[in-house]
Amino acid sequence: MHAVVLHAFGPAENLSYESVEDPVPGEGEVRIAVKAAGVHLIETLLRTGATIGPPVPELPAVFGGEVAGVVEAVGPGVDGSWLGRRVVTGRSRPGGYAELSVASVESLHAVPGELGFEEAVAMIVTGTTTMALIDLAAPTADDVILVNSAAGGIGRLLVQHARNLGARVVGAAGGPAKVAKVQAPAVDYDVPGWSAQVGEVSLVFDGVGGSRGREAFSLLAPGGRHIVYGNASREETEGPTPEEVKARNITSIYAIERILGWPGGLRGLEERALEAAAAGRLSPEIHAFPLSEAAAAHAALESRATTGKVVLIP
Repeated sequence: MHAVVLHAFGPAENLSYESVEDPVPGEGEVRIAVKAAGVHLIETLLRTGATIGPPVPELPAVFGGEVAGVVEAVGPGVDGSWLGRRVVTGRSRPGGYAELSVASVESLHAVPGELGFEEAVAMIVTGTTTMALIDLAAPTADDVILVNSAAGGIGRLLVQHARNLGARVVGAAGGPAKVAKVQAPAVDYDVPGWSAQVGEVSLVFDGVGGSRGREAFSLLAPGGRHIVYGNASREETEGPTPEEVKARNITSIYAIERILGWPGGLRGLEERALEAAAAGRLSPEIHAFPLSEAAAAHAALESRATTGKVVLIP
């Protein structure tokens, strides 16, 4: 099969599209003919060898855990009825940037209804994270919501959910092209003074961090909620201090820490995310690249030139 392999930490061009041995499913596993593989921003950092929380992979490495496709082989102990089924998982091995990948049967979800492979792979992690953020923030129709990084995969889903509630929502994104992609009133946070166009809000979803995230926090009314789920800017600007949060009675949550320890695990959130997409309540935007152009996908994601969820197509 073909896969994208990293032999040395460094820039995106270190990702090599090459032939490797087919993976073999072990006990309780299936092999999936990959139709779509998700790319995550954190993988662009791991590719450089950065120590950011998840362990730095041993090299050579195939990145990606999010795959959707068709079961083409089963390992020992797996019911043969899985063969030919359309499935999605967020936990494949040796990695999703490949034509074939292996996953435990316990991690699989049947792709519901007519949902496409690309949409399913977009929802299995990005959509699951969105569901967790919604649970943590508990937005209502009475909220005024600011979504930072609103043209990204999670941001677009959060905007859609807010609109479904009937809440007033404003999206913030970088540059005219991305602002035009936001499915709500939007501002360009690359333009100085952007926050004056937004005004006071009761809830901030911040996926960009840095100075833009700091400015978004300043817009929160007393008693507001501040949900941080990413740092797409890669700036190291300090977030709000405990004293600032307490003085304004703000609930400030760093969501990834909560999600990693989610009570009962993530499977229920995964099911909800897939069902929401299948029912049409949430619709992920896909920014697709051929599997052979994974290096270009990483470079585009790093330069913030993508919108929606980045997906590789074998």
